[in-house]
Amino acid sequence: MEKVMPDFKNQIERLTEIGIALSAELHLEALLEKIVRYARELSQADAGTLYLLLDGKLHFKILQNDTLQIFQGGAGAQPITFEPVLLEKNNVSAFAAIEGKTIVIGDVYECAEFDFSGPRRYDAITGYRTRSMLVVPMKNHEGAVIGVLQLINALEPETKNIIPFDADAVRLTEALASQAAIAVSNASLIKETKDLFNGLVKVLAMTIDARSHATRKHIQRVATLNILLARAINEKKDGPFAGVNFSEKEMEAISIAGWLHDVGKITTPNWLVEKKSKLERPFDLIELIRERFAFIREQLSAAGCCKQENPQTNAQTDAAIKNLEDDLQFLCECNKPCEQMDEAALERLRGIARKTYIENGKPRPYLNEEELRALSVRRGNLTPEEIGVMRQHALWTKKILAEMPFKGHLKNVPMYAGQHHERLNGTGYPDGLAAADIPLPSRILAVADVFEALTAKDRSYKKETNLMEVFALLRRAAQNGELDSDVVELLIEDKVFERLDDV
Repeated sequence: MEKVMPDFKNQIERLTEIGIALSAELHLEALLEKIVRYARELSQADAGTLYLLLDGKLHFKILQNDTLQIFQGGAGAQPITFEPVLLEKNNVSAFAAIEGKTIVIGDVYECAEFDFSGPRRYDAITGYRTRSMLVVPMKNHEGAVIGVLQLINALEPETKNIIPFDADAVRLTEALASQAAIAVSNASLIKETKDLFNGLVKVLAMTIDARSHATRKHIQRVATLNILLARAINEKKDGPFAGVNFSEKEMEAISIAGWLHDVGKITTPNWLVEKKSKLERPFDLIELIRERFAFIREQLSAAGCCKQENPQTNAQTDAAIKNLEDDLQFLCECNKPCEQMDEAALERLRGIARKTYIENGKPRPYLNEEELRALSVRRGNLTPEEIGVMRQHALWTKKILAEMPFKGHLKNVPMYAGQHHERLNGTGYPDGLAAADIPLPSRILAVADVFEALTAKDRSYKKETNLMEVFALLRRAAQNGELDSDVVELLIEDKVFERLDDV
């Protein structure tokens, strides 16, 4: 602990410096820790405790004791497990909170005004001796008590003997408590606002995921893997990421980008997201084809009946109907998503489309152009036009996020989120960017997105892929210059994906 300057003027200057330092700290837990440390510095206190008034109780937030070398609560310290203090006037901290008054006690063992059985039990267990005490309510700018600062055992600077808290220590601590209360209120407000924003971001992501069974938990899993990869990069001390270290603020931007990367999907027609077959629109066009083929079957049967019955005519009619049924069965199979439709199947499909029947005195094709185009999709179940519509979500992500006032350390969120389909070799979308224009956070998100899509178990347009196949596909994409090879290898070699199991 720093030695306090002896004269009160210098102490006031130090208090001003502390006030500036407290106002600059926006992390609530770190701020509370600093408040106790600075209060102990100004008052030469051996120990200190800070409570926040929440839900009608005083909750332990910070506990510091130099003699016992106990430092609990705050950023990165051991958590405090003590039960909250009830607002009962026999407790000194509760009394300060209720009355809004500072309490100075020379020796708690000689004070009968309050119940000090708790400190005595603590002393008996630890061997400590609680003697002098200064309890100061922390009041915000509206005069409301938001917490209590409790200092224990003022130490004489030279001898380190325990002495009562003097008037200067009381005034300085009260001034610090006032500054601290405002800083806590500001930090709490910032934390609440940030928590609300993050909550809304996650609710939006979950809502988009919930629109379709096919993308259930996609955003959640991508966002989780995205931040896991960023943390794994921070942990690397050698290799290609040895010099990379994302700050806490950069990690926040990376995380939010992961949660918002598919926000543009709110513009994608839900039937397209849910599409399970090649002919599916708001309803599956295969049903229209079934009705058409039923009509053609009736025509074939009627034509056969109109001719003079003989075995040859019957056989021809039966054969025609059998061919029709075979064609319909083939079309139903073609309607299913596929990994790769071969040329023979495509040629048969074209042959069926060239066949005609008569309707209202006019020849009609067995398949119209839209149906033939959809059924001819070689891989998956989307036509090129539908793929274009699906890809628009990345552009819409950029447009939507550009309208949000991301500032400071979050200014790159729209860029990271909007680039998750860009590829290092320039073949990605929506902008076809080159590698030099795609920063590492965007590359991480791209790998996370592809991995989740490849490993998803509920996509109607693809079969389930095992991990070895996924690794091979990712490495092939890296070799082709699409994905960042270093991020891909980190994902695979460090098994970062295993932490997704609970999502």
